[in-house]
Amino acid sequence: MAITTDMIKQLRETTGAGILDCRKALEQSGGNMDQAMEFLREKGLAMAAKRADREASEGVVELYSHGNGRMGVMVEVNCETDFVGRLEAFRTFAHEIALQIAASSPLYIREEDIPADVIDFESKKASDKARQEGKPEAIIPRIVDGYLKKYKDESVLLRQTYIRDESITIQQLLNQTIVSIGENIVIRRFVRWALGESTAES
Repeated sequence: MAITTDMIKQLRETTGAGILDCRKALEQSGGNMDQAMEFLREKGLAMAAKRADREASEGVVELYSHGNGRMGVMVEVNCETDFVGRLEAFRTFAHEIALQIAASSPLYIREEDIPADVIDFESKKASDKARQEGKPEAIIPRIVDGYLKKYKDESVLLRQTYIRDESITIQQLLNQTIVSIGENIVIRRFVRWALGESTAES
């Protein structure tokens, strides 16, 4: 069975494994997606979720300044050991997260960080707009769901599209980094300042 780009992309999105690892897994399994996922699990390439419970209190506070000091980002990224905290791969990941925050202005790190009153406000805004546009009442819940998904994709860091590779999200980039480094990694908090803008922080 021919291994297509779409198959590789689907497996990559599901597991967070790299492109070459996904291709190899699909080739080994004859294109069977379930067997390919099992192959990746056996090889330890989809272990990010199992590492999520490990304590992560080492790491780095990454600082990034842009536009001759017109914008600044500070982000704390944690790992399990001081050794990993000094690795170039870990430092590079922290820097990439700072760049992402600078470019995409997230408001929250995780979806669960969004306050309930913000979700209520955004839901009401979407439903009011749909009614003003004369949308049928029966489809308004679907419109609200679509609006909230878009809102979360834009405002939640881990749901954002990675600025260097639009085929993956920051969550998938995080998963890939956890797998390659072998330790739990946590994006703990961030703040982003820009001249003339209000402060957004988490």
